[in-house]
Amino acid sequence: MSPAEISQYLGLALAIIALLGHAKGYFSSGEKTLTARVDKVEGKLVEHDRRVQTVESEMRHLPDKSTAHKLELAMANLLGRLDAMDERMKPIAATSERLHDLLLEQARNK
Repeated sequence: MSPAEISQYLGLALAIIALLGHAKGYFSSGEKTLTARVDKVEGKLVEHDRRVQTVESEMRHLPDKSTAHKLELAMANLLGRLDAMDERMKPIAATSERLHDLLLEQARNK
C-alpha cells in the first residue's frame, strides 16, 4: 500500500469516528436531560422523606384513639360530678341570699 492509499483509509476512519462522536452526543443529550430530572426528583424524594419522618415522630407523642376515648369518659364523669355539686350548692346559695337580704334589712332599720 502506498502512503496515498493509507492516508485515504486513515481519513475515512477519522471521518467515521467523528460521525460516531456526533451521533453519540446527539443521542446522549436526552440522557443528560433525564439524568438532571432524576436528580431533581431524588432531591424532592429525600425532602419528602424527611418531612414524613418528622410527622411520624410528632404523631408518636399524640394520644391514640383509646386514650382519647378514656379522656372523654373522664371528662364526662367530671362534668356529672360538677352538675351534682351545683345541685348541692343551690340551697346554700339560697340561704346566703336570704341572709344577705336580712342583713341589708337590719342595716336599713338602724
